[in-house]
Amino acid sequence: MSQYFLFQDTKNCIGCQSCQVVCKSNKSLPVGPKPCLVVPIEPKMVDGMPRGAFIFMPCFHCEKPWCVGACPTGAMQKRPEDGIVFVNPALCVGCKSCMSACPWGAPQWDAETKKVVKCDYCKDRLDQGLKPACVTICTSQCLKFDEANEVPDNRRERYARAVASV
Repeated sequence: MSQYFLFQDTKNCIGCQSCQVVCKSNKSLPVGPKPCLVVPIEPKMVDGMPRGAFIFMPCFHCEKPWCVGACPTGAMQKRPEDGIVFVNPALCVGCKSCMSACPWGAPQWDAETKKVVKCDYCKDRLDQGLKPACVTICTSQCLKFDEANEVPDNRRERYARAVASV
């Protein structure tokens, strides 16, 4: 499993898709592939008002990633130091085996390069001490990025603040 965790506070997400836009821009991707995806959920009635929701879907950087095991060339890799799963474009032959293997649809097809791309937590930015681009641009600040062992504390803190404000 990755030492990092990217999570979303669904209550604050407004579905603006700025995370998708900055991700594509950061990776210089054309129309089509979306390494992170904002999925709209049908509105539900909440306190007599319709309320929609949005789910942020990046790669989950699995402990035993099926995409890595399915890749015949070794292009899909997992960094041993932090567990980030990424694509080495120099080794990708565009067979799409990783796309078929991933139950979450994280690997995406780039028709321009004829290679697979996916969320890699902006590992180039992480290596510089920065957070992923999607987290820094999030207009509602609903995306959080932290080390995996810090996530339970962040969730408990968020719950405590919500209860204290009642």
